[in-house]
Amino acid sequence: MTRYATILSTGRYVPEKVLPNAYFDQILNRKVDEWLVQNVGIRERHVMAPDETTSDLALHAAQQALARAQLQPAQLDLIIVATDTPDYISPGTSSVLQGKLGAVNAGTFDVNCACAGWATAMETAARFIMTDSDINYVLVVGAYGMTRFVDYTDHYTCTLFADGAGATVLGASDKPGFIAGKRFADGTFSDALGIYTGGTACPTTPIATNGGVPRVQFVRKFPATFNTEHWPRLVRETVAKAGMTLDDVDFYLFTQLNLNTIKLIMELLEQPLHKTHWIMDKWGYTGSACIPMALDDAIEIGRGPQPGDTILFCASGGGIAMAASVWRWTEG
Repeated sequence: MTRYATILSTGRYVPEKVLPNAYFDQILNRKVDEWLVQNVGIRERHVMAPDETTSDLALHAAQQALARAQLQPAQLDLIIVATDTPDYISPGTSSVLQGKLGAVNAGTFDVNCACAGWATAMETAARFIMTDSDINYVLVVGAYGMTRFVDYTDHYTCTLFADGAGATVLGASDKPGFIAGKRFADGTFSDALGIYTGGTACPTTPIATNGGVPRVQFVRKFPATFNTEHWPRLVRETVAKAGMTLDDVDFYLFTQLNLNTIKLIMELLEQPLHKTHWIMDKWGYTGSACIPMALDDAIEIGRGPQPGDTILFCASGGGIAMAASVWRWTEG
């Protein structure tokens, strides 16, 4: 029997603390609310509590997804955590999550291709299921704790980033789920946006950048049209690889950084806006967690894919790394 990988359930976690745009009007002593709403689509964002870590965010989302799949943690064969804000440089956050979850039979590893991590991890998980008969259930979590690295005096970054986690449980099936995926990268921009302390290139020491305190920063500008240039091509190539047309796709989800970009991409693809969904207005930018959080939100409010629908995920992150994949939705 041919093995397929399908999405069994979703889950998410949004921290309690809310920072509305008005908060930044005050701390930056400048009006940012109107600009953020019009140019990015963000109205507020959530940040994790002082005693929370990235693995804690992942734990909440994972528990919800497992409950919805009617599975126990011990039934998991593999856990993949996609994050560029790990609990530690080492060990991997997936191992921390495995311990907190009690998933005693699951292997673990992390994926870090910045905000493209979850989309990349989903395809990776699918291929494990499709090629290894020992792997029947995989937990994939996108988790983001970027506010721990935000410099709240830097108006270029502090208004964008938020925290959260999104989880999916994948299972082996005799029905097609994962259909096709593609990736794209341009490493010449690896020095443009990131957290450039803590690794071997710039260890965290008193003489390191910013006094040794790791912080997310824009070092140089990305081309303003980078996503609008590359997302349509990546989407078209992935859909073609799946043997489909753009019109065959029933639901599109993109990295949730900029609402205007998503609207433009749908226009360039000649697809109606009702085929997509966005969450940055209420939850800010949550990086590798944003697509599974958007998927879970769409399902919860009745705007998500229906059984038999074709869905497409398209993500981009610092590096620059991009990933897209096409799935058949089978969840009831």
